[in-house]
Amino acid sequence: MPSHDVLIIGAGLAGQRAALAAADAGVTVAIMSKVHPVRSHSVAAAGGINAAINPADDWRSHAYDTVKGSDFLGDQDAIEVMCEEAPKEVMHLEHIGVTFHRNDTGELDLRAFGGASMNRTAYVADITGQAILHVLYEQLLKYHETVDRYEEWFTTSLLLDDDGACVGCVARDLRTGKMETFNAKNVILASGGAGQCFKPTTNGLICTADGMAQALRVGAPLMDMEMIQYHPTTLVENGFLITEGARGEGAHLLNANGERFMEKSAPNKMELASRDVVSRAEQIEINEGRGVGEDGSGIYLDITVVPRKRTLEALREIVNIGKDFAGTDITKEPILIRPGQHYIMGGIKTDIHGATEVEGLYAAGEVACVSVHGGNRLGANSLLDTLIFGRRAGEHAAERAQSRPMPTASDARLREDEAWIREIIARPSSGRRISEIKDELGTTLNRHMAVFRDEAGMQEALEVVQRLKEEAKSACIDDRGTVFNQDVLGAIELGYMLDAAECMVVAALHRKESRGAQYRTDFPERNDAEWLKHITTSMNGDGAPQVGYAPVTITQWQPEERKY
Repeated sequence: MPSHDVLIIGAGLAGQRAALAAADAGVTVAIMSKVHPVRSHSVAAAGGINAAINPADDWRSHAYDTVKGSDFLGDQDAIEVMCEEAPKEVMHLEHIGVTFHRNDTGELDLRAFGGASMNRTAYVADITGQAILHVLYEQLLKYHETVDRYEEWFTTSLLLDDDGACVGCVARDLRTGKMETFNAKNVILASGGAGQCFKPTTNGLICTADGMAQALRVGAPLMDMEMIQYHPTTLVENGFLITEGARGEGAHLLNANGERFMEKSAPNKMELASRDVVSRAEQIEINEGRGVGEDGSGIYLDITVVPRKRTLEALREIVNIGKDFAGTDITKEPILIRPGQHYIMGGIKTDIHGATEVEGLYAAGEVACVSVHGGNRLGANSLLDTLIFGRRAGEHAAERAQSRPMPTASDARLREDEAWIREIIARPSSGRRISEIKDELGTTLNRHMAVFRDEAGMQEALEVVQRLKEEAKSACIDDRGTVFNQDVLGAIELGYMLDAAECMVVAALHRKESRGAQYRTDFPERNDAEWLKHITTSMNGDGAPQVGYAPVTITQWQPEERKY
């Protein structure tokens, strides 16, 4: 039975940064991922990472922009930690080999991003996440004697001891189908977001709410789950992401009349207002008949106003995406985009060290909610969040491990999970297919939990999710083998997604106001008197999630009207 001081589940930026920090503290570490680490979804982050590196900038300005971007739902103590530690973290990345773009004087170049009061986004063309992920993995390989890597292992359950502390997990080796119990003094969940609950989404196929649901099932509450970010620029054809870096370089948004409509809702920041503001402005143009494309469901993103040489240098990946997936040369003509699901601001409720309300269980990255993003995340703050709180979780878990004996987890849960998988494999082929259930879930949430919401639509979404939870219990599969059985994986992931989706809809129904990414047409105003608080959701037996509240931490900045 493998035993480690710190077990990290998920090997994207948060997981790898946690592993490196824990290893540096001198404890035994394991990092487990259902895909090879460099295939983690962090690789898709394109535009950059925020830090107040410019001598004319200040971390307090970055913090204020983040608080304002969050629509004052972000916890300011956590935001202060993230923004104050940002410059050191980015310089650390540069020193270990991340090839950030440099300006003509040889200094790190900083591009503009939405909601920021000045240029503070360091970047590697439009492959920043990929560049950082590969460098961290290179660093991880240097720790081969102290960090065990379990690549292509899928976690099925977290383990608790008799006192309710997390002491490991049960996981399945995807290459063989073998199940095993893993002991750990501490577990860090870094397994990413829940974008596959929606269709379409910019998220990879692996973003299936695994960690959120696993934590929920052992008693850790989720927080801010109603806050779903729709990115302003995704391809109309398939939801692929067109980086905010394009607007940072100066691209314009145009409606069917050729108007830069952002001047109506954000006259000062225009296309570089916060993402929720830009997405709503686009959707209004589409809803009111000023959209473009065959059915008027898109908006033009005009990158031709950016010098061609600069586009080919700083936006080379979306040049390829435009050609390959939209048949558009973005250096010569506008490209059709629309708002698309991109990010979950909510997640497992943690403190500034990544600790959850379950002893010994930590979370970092998109799976977690610190909450530094509140009602709306600023672009280029996500990579920063993963690294700062991944490192802090790794350090804190390592420190906790040094004062505790190694637990011995029972194999009882292992036997239960083995029986569970045997039941999935033995299901008759007459049930509804997993892909059909997932498709209905995604299209339902995209219809009723998107840029605009109302009571009737969300109530319909909740009824669909609860019906699908029942149907998923008998969903059939085709593959009954043991080697890389993606059908079994899909059945388990579907359950995770439905748990997370139910929390999203319940929380959104409960918040009777508009704030950040939640815009309710039936409650169009922000209501600080009643709703300046976090909504938490917890497991409640077989019933709907139990709703609770947590206070918003305010240190320096009192809520004010948000204008761009």
